[in-house]
Amino acid sequence: MNKVSFDDLMGLPAYEKVRNEFRRRIIQLKEKRRVAVGNKVSLVFENRDTVVFQIQEMLRAERISDLDKIRDEIDVYNGLVPEPGELSATLFIEIEDQSHLREDLLKFQGIDESVSLRFGNHTIRARFEEGRSKEDKISAVQYVRFPFSSEEIAAFANTQDAELRIDHPNYTASARIIDESRKSLLADLKS
Repeated sequence: MNKVSFDDLMGLPAYEKVRNEFRRRIIQLKEKRRVAVGNKVSLVFENRDTVVFQIQEMLRAERISDLDKIRDEIDVYNGLVPEPGELSATLFIEIEDQSHLREDLLKFQGIDESVSLRFGNHTIRARFEEGRSKEDKISAVQYVRFPFSSEEIAAFANTQDAELRIDHPNYTASARIIDESRKSLLADLKS
């Protein structure tokens, strides 16, 4: 999958003209690519389109027009675009009661060793971005990758029974990946 380049972005006035339609399209796309794993964790699988949207929205929200700062944003967000043969996702730990946020988040320490994608006789363990979890702190937003071999891509294409699973001492849950979502993810793996 190609990374986002400067030429893929619109200036703020041009983006404002198409934003509502672009936003609607990305929301529909993300609906297919969001998987709730239990009631406290969800993953949104990223692709080039979702990343372009995030960059455009960041430039809009921060009113960024300086070319060097735009390039910096592109560099940061390009880390979310999956490499060939992998899926990339943003994992959200969803804590509703903000009064105990820190304590509740700390219960998820070690989640980076606990997330997998399973289908057929294959299990792909998530690889988490480093630096988002420390001994006394964990981020509610994590970035994960699922690297596939060519054999695993072929098996994923032919399965009807894929699931995301979290096996953590404080949180165990799984979620089936519906066929429409699996086909969307398969397009990433084959691009």
